[in-house]
Amino acid sequence: MKALISGGSGLVGRYIVEALLDAGYEVVTAGRAPPAEGLFSRPAEFRSLRLDPDADHGQLFAGIDVFIHAAFDHLPGRYRGGEGDNPEGFRRSNLDGTVRLFEAARIAGVKRVVFLSSRAVYDGVASGTRLTERLQVRPSSLYGEIKLLGEQALAAMNAPGFTTASLRLTGVYGGLRPNKWDSLFDDYLAGRMTKPRAGSEVHGRDAAQAVRLMLESEAPLVGGQSFNVSDLVADTRSILAPLHQSLPKPPDLPPSADKAAVAEMDTQEIRKLGWHPGGQKQFEETLQLLIGSRSAPAS
Repeated sequence: MKALISGGSGLVGRYIVEALLDAGYEVVTAGRAPPAEGLFSRPAEFRSLRLDPDADHGQLFAGIDVFIHAAFDHLPGRYRGGEGDNPEGFRRSNLDGTVRLFEAARIAGVKRVVFLSSRAVYDGVASGTRLTERLQVRPSSLYGEIKLLGEQALAAMNAPGFTTASLRLTGVYGGLRPNKWDSLFDDYLAGRMTKPRAGSEVHGRDAAQAVRLMLESEAPLVGGQSFNVSDLVADTRSILAPLHQSLPKPPDLPPSADKAAVAEMDTQEIRKLGWHPGGQKQFEETLQLLIGSRSAPAS
């Protein structure tokens, strides 16, 4: 089985690449530039990709059986607000360019497509609402709106022989380096005050497990559907606490954020397919791994 992963060298895409390599897939990554040497545990083919609705994707999907779309064009470090001062270009790349990819995959005979959507589709939902896939949503952010429209466009293409599914991912953490929490750790160690913040998280391996379920479950169970993917709620204090404990004279930790204010993403639908995230134990083990890798001597 040959899988194409757009954005495979990104913070989320790397976990999907590694999971599919481990599962025996032949993996091809696609993006604007080849991944850094040694980024993946095993070699993976690379193909050039631009999120451009006018691009010719004729050769991109040659020989590809399944497509996972994880690429997204945004300002560095920003998803919500990632359009900066160019919302039209943001929409053209991430909506029009994405739909063009889905169409090209269908024409090329790809059998399954998985779209990495976002919790942001729920932006604007009233506080305290349990977030289920059945909610009628109208995202208040441009990022969330584009993700929702991408989901809807892909679902409309679902048909026998072309199975489509979307995953509404929350924040994705994990132990690979570089890591999304590197700057948080750096700021803390430098004594720079960190603003208390709480958010939902899921480990990259669990996100990749969800992708595999979309690829390997019977088509009627996933086709044309969107699934929530979230595990736990963490705040900056809980993320930094193990690092604090490892230091002889640590800086003060930030105050706790209000975790209860973070709306719960209901994950019953994907759990019915056999999805089992790692929970608090995996969260704590990952933090210990990250702390250990920071203190390890350079090779």
